[in-house]
Amino acid sequence: MARPVLIEDDALLAKLSRAFREVGYDGATVAILASATGLKKASLYHRFPGGKEQMARDVLSAAEAWLQARVIAVLRAQGRPQDRVAAMADALDSFYSGGKQSCLVNVLSADFGTTGPFSDQVRRLVRDLSEAISLVMQDAGMGAQDADLMAEQLLCELQGSLVLSRVLGTTRPFENFLLRLRDLPEQAGRLRP
Repeated sequence: MARPVLIEDDALLAKLSRAFREVGYDGATVAILASATGLKKASLYHRFPGGKEQMARDVLSAAEAWLQARVIAVLRAQGRPQDRVAAMADALDSFYSGGKQSCLVNVLSADFGTTGPFSDQVRRLVRDLSEAISLVMQDAGMGAQDADLMAEQLLCELQGSLVLSRVLGTTRPFENFLLRLRDLPEQAGRLRP
């Protein structure tokens, strides 16, 4: 008879995600990950035979699926640009716990650059997000080149606001980013009727 699962997959991945966000990939020893999940090391290896790399990959895949469904798909959908951008802001606020959590994409890419085990997956996610932001800005009336630049700038501001929030011990920079993001289509003054 199989042993009962002590923690469901979604809850397990959420706890692993928190641990990776707090200490980074290199800092996340199996002992730290076991403690964060409440499981013994053997139980973690049973669930993730590929070890820490598989745990990180599964966490990243879950985050990617979440962002694809709640941010990227919404930005690519029909509707008023300001509504789509507001939905993006709400989703980012949730994903980053109001600016209290580091960016998972950042912590899983920082130590590896362009050649690490997660590089292709991270690069694809960032490109998808950038393209979706550019699309909604084009729908708001920006030219393609300006919209591409705006998407890049917004991703830089997102990452910067998360870093500043963590360094300063306040979520104010992230909150200010979200306010600016929500107002962006209106400020562009190029919205279609």
